[in-house]
Amino acid sequence: MDPSLDMWDFSSLISLWINRFYIYLGFAFGFSLWICFQIVIRKQNKNSQEKTVPKASRDLMTNGYISLQKKEVFVSGVKIFYGSQTGKAKGFATVLAEAVSSLDLPVAVINLKEYDPDDHLVEEVTSKNVSAFLVATYTDGRPTESAEWFCRWLEEAANDFRFGKTYLKGVRYAVFGLGNSAYVSHFNKVGKNVDKWLWMLGAHRVMSRGEGDCNVVKSKHGSIEADFTAWKARFISRLQALCKGERKPCGGNCKKGKCESNQHGSEAMEPRSHAQEGFHQRDAEEEPFGSTSEEESGTEDHQSLKSVIDVEDLGKIMDRMKKEKREKEQQEGETSLIRSTVKNEAGERRAMITPALREALTKQGYQLIGSHSGVKLCRWTKSMLRGRGGCYKHTFYGIESHRCMETTPSLACANKCVFCWRHHTNPVGTEWRWKMDQAEMILKEAIENHQNVMKQFRGVPGVREERFEEGMTVKHCALSLVGEPIMYPEINKFLKLLHERKISSFLVTNAQFPAEIRNLKPVTQLYVSVDASTKESLKKIDRPLFKDFWQRFLDSLKALAAKQQRTVYRLTLVKAWNVDELQAYAKLVSLGNPDFIEVKGVTYCGESSASSLTMANVPWHEEVVRFVCELVDLIPDYEIACEHEHSNCLLIAHKKENSSFPSASEEVYIQHISKE
Repeated sequence: MDPSLDMWDFSSLISLWINRFYIYLGFAFGFSLWICFQIVIRKQNKNSQEKTVPKASRDLMTNGYISLQKKEVFVSGVKIFYGSQTGKAKGFATVLAEAVSSLDLPVAVINLKEYDPDDHLVEEVTSKNVSAFLVATYTDGRPTESAEWFCRWLEEAANDFRFGKTYLKGVRYAVFGLGNSAYVSHFNKVGKNVDKWLWMLGAHRVMSRGEGDCNVVKSKHGSIEADFTAWKARFISRLQALCKGERKPCGGNCKKGKCESNQHGSEAMEPRSHAQEGFHQRDAEEEPFGSTSEEESGTEDHQSLKSVIDVEDLGKIMDRMKKEKREKEQQEGETSLIRSTVKNEAGERRAMITPALREALTKQGYQLIGSHSGVKLCRWTKSMLRGRGGCYKHTFYGIESHRCMETTPSLACANKCVFCWRHHTNPVGTEWRWKMDQAEMILKEAIENHQNVMKQFRGVPGVREERFEEGMTVKHCALSLVGEPIMYPEINKFLKLLHERKISSFLVTNAQFPAEIRNLKPVTQLYVSVDASTKESLKKIDRPLFKDFWQRFLDSLKALAAKQQRTVYRLTLVKAWNVDELQAYAKLVSLGNPDFIEVKGVTYCGESSASSLTMANVPWHEEVVRFVCELVDLIPDYEIACEHEHSNCLLIAHKKENSSFPSASEEVYIQHISKE
């Protein structure tokens, strides 16, 4: 082997070892160039793909691969729960379901009577549904029969520590209550309670509670139907916002490009449930059980909770707060002034008869007069026109039914009796708050409408010509059609006009207006309805609006005793309700000392969702006779005077009546009134 070759290999190795750092640097530089080259190539490929791939597909590309993401669903459906007694809430639920269906959302209408919250309500936590509760308030602020179990369960759960404050965390809900503000102490109580209990269990209120009011005087929109329509519009609008992923409606005060309602891009991807969003805002709600919500909170207030206030700005803030307070006080003063002005000006008051009420009463055969009166032809009038029998007033007092006009100057009433033969279609109230028509106009149109209906019987087979001619001249007016005629502020003037026309008057009152009874001018015959003899049964049967209904009832009977005119107790017997109170009835008779007592079995007017009465509650005539005989034994100054079996009615008269009033004809009544 050549020694020189060995020497070269050895020297080469030494040289490489000495220059190894340069070699490493060369390799690193080359590797860096290769990496840069690869990056440039990939970028060019990506740009070329973006030019050829559609925009919709590009949006789905992430980190070099295409992910087939599903569209985010914010509202999967709507469930509408209702608790109804008269069918009103059920009807509203159907209307709301139709409106929700127009948004292409699945919707279910559920009767709370058929719903078990113990098994199914917790399912709404993860369902992404929005639940709407339409609940009515029934007697004494209690829920309706269909919603009774649901409300009881909800109340117990809300107050049971084992459920906790996050049991319904994730449930989104809205509440609309149905009630009557005439019952001040428990107006919409059920709706308020359902709202409160759901909130206590951690559910998230998506919008403010709606309150429908049957009292047209105080209804915010004029009727309960209009109240619901307004709430429904807000609910649908809020639902549309929720479907877009908006957590809070824009208040219009947000900075450009930073509106929270539009920020559901990156935030929507965060693993944060709707329930967490709701609880994040719950602390900002001032009144958890009221009608406030994130919808009604200003954006400015929302931002101020998270912002830091500079000490130098405190003075400006305090000045602004004082200014706002002064403006608010001034506005409230103007509002109260306007309200007082409205109260003083009758022309500004609402009409008692709303369009919906007018339609309902017209279908029932009423001839409506002005804004609060009505007249209707009695079936006994038609009977006597044909030469048949008359009503019990003809048998008892000689009133000719074909010459009798049944009317009322006030369709409103202060009771909601279970046996109301108008099925509670008339308005209710405890005082006169409506626009008032003049007495002259009411009487004139009442007679004209009565005569116009009578004219339809001219020439009808069976109608006697002489009876028809007599019937065209009204000789008697029964102020007992419906409602509480004594509520009409000009009732005395109306009665005076009747008597000037030689028309006798029978006026019926429900014993809730003692002052009006005392101030009432003499009528031909004054009736007081005595539907029960104890506080408990009166509350159950008449369902009065007044809190002090029992004292008013007793004071009305005392006021009746002081009247120097013919007075009558009208007892309506409801089997299994008030037929076992003989001793108590006898005490009430001694309190009012009426001239007559009419005892009548209740008339069944058909099935009604507003009443639980059935034919089983109608006493047989023999039972009414037995009751009267037993009652007369307890009141020795009275005796049975007459009977009208067809009307299931008996008359008890005071023994003094035989000498005081020798005849029971309407002419004698009018002469008696003239003497007074």
